[in-house]
Amino acid sequence: MAKKSKNEIPRHIAVIMDGNGRWARRRGLPRTVGHRHGAEAARRIIRLAADRGIEYITLFGFSSENWSRPKDEVKELMKLLRHYLHSETAELHKNNARLRVIGDRSAFDDDIIKLVENAEKVTQDNTGITVIMALNYGGRWDIAQAAYRVISQGKKDDVSNLEDFETAIDEHLSTAGMPDPDLLIRTSGEHRISNFLLWQCAYAEMVFLPVLWPDFDAKDLDFALGEYASRDRRFGNVRSSEA
Repeated sequence: MAKKSKNEIPRHIAVIMDGNGRWARRRGLPRTVGHRHGAEAARRIIRLAADRGIEYITLFGFSSENWSRPKDEVKELMKLLRHYLHSETAELHKNNARLRVIGDRSAFDDDIIKLVENAEKVTQDNTGITVIMALNYGGRWDIAQAAYRVISQGKKDDVSNLEDFETAIDEHLSTAGMPDPDLLIRTSGEHRISNFLLWQCAYAEMVFLPVLWPDFDAKDLDFALGEYASRDRRFGNVRSSEA
C-alpha cells in the first residue's frame, strides 16, 4: 500500500468488533472460542493501527447490552477480560501505547476494576497510540451521564444557551479530551452502530465490512483506510467547487 499523506490518515478510528460468535459457529466451535480469537484480532489491529500512524483507536469490547447474553458466555468474557488486562498491560507499555477504558465500571467485579485502574496508571504517560476500550459502554448512557453531571455540578448556571450546554456535555463525556472518531469500522456485515459513540460519531465516516472480526487483518484495515481517504469530508458544508 502506498504511503498516505498525514491528512489522509484518520487521527482516530473506532471499531465495532462483530462476528465472534458466527465465526465460531461456522467452524462448529463454542462461541467462547470465537471470543478468544477476537481478542487476538484486537491485538493485531492495535499493532496495525500504530504502524499506520493512527493516534487513537476505540474498540467496542463489551456493551451495556451484553450482560443479557447467556451467563456462561458472560462469565467467559469476564475471564477473557481479566486475562487481557493481565497479559497486555506490559505489552502496551513496552510499545509506548496508552490504555484508556470508557464505560460504567460499577458493574464489574472489584478485581477487574483494579486491573483497569492499574493498566491506565502504568501506561498513562506513554506517547504512542491511545487504545480506548469501551467496556459496559452504551452511547445513550454516555450522553445521559454527561448531562447529569453538568446539571448536578451546577454547571446549568453557567450555560446561557444551547450551544454552551452542548459544549458542557462534550466536556463531560467519557471521551472528554480525546478527538472524535474520524472513521467507524464495523465487521460482520451488519449496518448499524448499536449504541456506540452516538455523540462522538456524528461526523465519522463509516465503513461496514462483511469479514467476521476474528478474520480481520491488514488488508481489511487498509481497505477501510482507503475508503476513508477517498471520501470528501464536508461536515455539512458543500464542496468548494459547488460554493
